[in-house]
Amino acid sequence: MLDPEGVTHIYIQLASILRGRIAASPPGTPVASEAELQQEFRIARSTARRAIQVLREDGLVHTIPGDGTFVGPPGQPRHMEYWPAYQRIAAGITERILAGSLLPNRRIPSEKVLMEQYGVAKATARKAVAHLREQGWVFTVPSRGTYVSPQETWPKT
Repeated sequence: MLDPEGVTHIYIQLASILRGRIAASPPGTPVASEAELQQEFRIARSTARRAIQVLREDGLVHTIPGDGTFVGPPGQPRHMEYWPAYQRIAAGITERILAGSLLPNRRIPSEKVLMEQYGVAKATARKAVAHLREQGWVFTVPSRGTYVSPQETWPKT
């Protein structure tokens, strides 16, 4: 509970509360957003921002622009459940390739199938395939589809 009449600044009090939550969270777990903190504690957004900044300066959290703030130092891997959708899709396809259910020089599921299977927009499915292509797991033949790359060209895992 925050004490607006106390001698300690509100953002310091909030940082202390968040430290307790962070201590109970595994690395890579998302921290509540500024908007969520604003609503939960009925504070100004700038107060939430300052509290998160204190935690960032202490090395307890890191922020990825556009994705949020996460427990742990910069570079700390996030749990797969907190990955962007396109990365989860790409990881699922990579697992299928490594398991042998998607074979070299054979098609991967189409964007339409990925959209239906994962409940995502076309742009997200397309981004997942592009991510796989950038990593070297797949290649695309125009007007034919996207195929699993030959095993000797797969990235080192």
